[in-house]
Amino acid sequence: MSETAVHQQANNTITGVVPYLSVDGAVAAAELYKRAFGAEELARQPLDEKGRTMHIHLRIHGGSVMLCDFYPEYGHEKQAAQGYTLHLQVADPDMWWRRAEGAGLTVVNPLQTMFWGDRYGQLRDSFGVMWSIGGT
Repeated sequence: MSETAVHQQANNTITGVVPYLSVDGAVAAAELYKRAFGAEELARQPLDEKGRTMHIHLRIHGGSVMLCDFYPEYGHEKQAAQGYTLHLQVADPDMWWRRAEGAGLTVVNPLQTMFWGDRYGQLRDSFGVMWSIGGT
């Protein structure tokens, strides 16, 4: 992606709640999310002198997810246990599930028809992020 493209995307207006994940390996996480969830990369800052990425902006199924590597000097700390789940509500949960599992995400709770009528399941990626997929 060219610097011009990065600059143009940085000027787009983003609204609503946007998850911003600090992970150990933001570039690798972005590539995984492209394979697992069909993510589209909208912007990426170049690596710093320590080989860390400060910002990657992805679009997954119409929503934004942003990533960076850990920057302890700015208060980013590695957490042993995550207390959140990123949820994807989709029209074809089985297709999304197969793609995510095929990309290497680990099944935590298998995809199944739940009492509320949706097919729903949970997976964890290699960066410790919990994902759920649901839909009818």
